[in-house]
Amino acid sequence: MSLRIENQNETKLDWLKWLFIGVLLVAGIAANYYYNQQPWPLRLLAWLFLLAIIASVAAMTQKGKQAISFARESRMELRKVVWPTRQETVQTTLMIAVMVLVLSIILWALDGVLVWLIGWLTGQRG
Repeated sequence: MSLRIENQNETKLDWLKWLFIGVLLVAGIAANYYYNQQPWPLRLLAWLFLLAIIASVAAMTQKGKQAISFARESRMELRKVVWPTRQETVQTTLMIAVMVLVLSIILWALDGVLVWLIGWLTGQRG
């Protein structure tokens, strides 16, 4: 029961954290504009530092925790994928290329026949 109350309090304060993130972003954009004469590597480092702060604050929100959990679970699922070997990939690619070529020839021939047939029906071809 106390866990549920703590989660509700965290969720109620999430809007404040997101507001803080928004303020940090606006401040970063304003600072980047104000200090546009500074060398770009220095401004890049400042942005990376600011983004690290923003990410850490976002990770403390309920949505941030869900996003981190989703990323971890996705990574675990990605490890379970059986990737094809190079030979299987090359064979599959070649089969697809051959099928595309065959299908394009069939469609080209069908188009030619239909153009000839329509021309013959309308009297435009001999």
